[in-house]
Order: sequence, then C-alpha cells, then structure tokens
Amino acid sequence: MPTYNLKINGKKQQVIVSEDTPLLWVLRDHLDLVGTKFGCGIGQCGACTVHINGNAVRSCSTPISVIAEKEVTTIEGLSADGTHPVQEAWKEVDVPQCGYCQAGQIMTASAFLSKNTSPSSDEIKNAMHGNICRCAAYNRIHKAVEVAATKLV
Repeated sequence: MPTYNLKINGKKQQVIVSEDTPLLWVLRDHLDLVGTKFGCGIGQCGACTVHINGNAVRSCSTPISVIAEKEVTTIEGLSADGTHPVQEAWKEVDVPQCGYCQAGQIMTASAFLSKNTSPSSDEIKNAMHGNICRCAAYNRIHKAVEVAATKLV
C-alpha cells in the first residue's frame, strides 16, 4: 500500500492506506479525527464535509489519492478552542438538536462565508442546500449563518 504525506489541520501526518480509501476513513480510523461524521457514504448529505484548500468537500467520496499537497481542515482544525465566528454563531443561535450534521454544516458555512462575507438570504440557502439536517433545524442554521456573517466583517 502507498504512503501518503498529508497536511491535516496544519500538522503533517503520514498514513499507509489503499489509494481508493476515502478521506473520511483516513481521518476517523487512522488519525482519530472523529468530528467528521459518516452520513450517507455517497456525498449527498454533507455530514462528512471538510475543507480542502479552503473549499467545502465531501470526505466520504474523496479518495486519499487526490489529497497529496493539499491542505485539509476538519472541524477540529477550524479553531483550537471553538471560537471561529461560525462556531460562535452556532452557539449563540443554539442550532444543534441531535448535533450529528453540525460539523458538516459548520464546515460548509465557514467555507461559504470565507468567500462571501455579506451573503443574501438566497445565497445562504443555495450554499447550505446540500447539507441535510435530520432534525430539520434549517431555520436556526440559516440564522446562524447570518449571525456568523456579521461576526466576519
């Protein structure tokens, strides 16, 4: 099996895995970064969202072989102490119910807001559209993204 040198949350990591191993399982099973969740396994629900070079990507459908030389950020690396503006907004609005999708929601929102710090309501809806919340906390998620945008300016 090949060896992969990775940069995860600013730290260099090395793993020996098959080239088709999804990034999600490298994070969870090999690096013990369990904040990234398995939801559907086909990249449709968003629970496994991480950042690759600042872009929101579904880690369940991203093979490790395409990660070389790229920066990966997981929910654990978004901020050392949970004070990223999106995380703060999530707490302020009291978004989570079961919490299962929240890491993916936060990672999607933070990637979106890094490119658009003054989004319209429709832009927020479009950006968050691919993330499924089984508890249907969509209104609070939307509000938290609005709040986070004000914290970024």
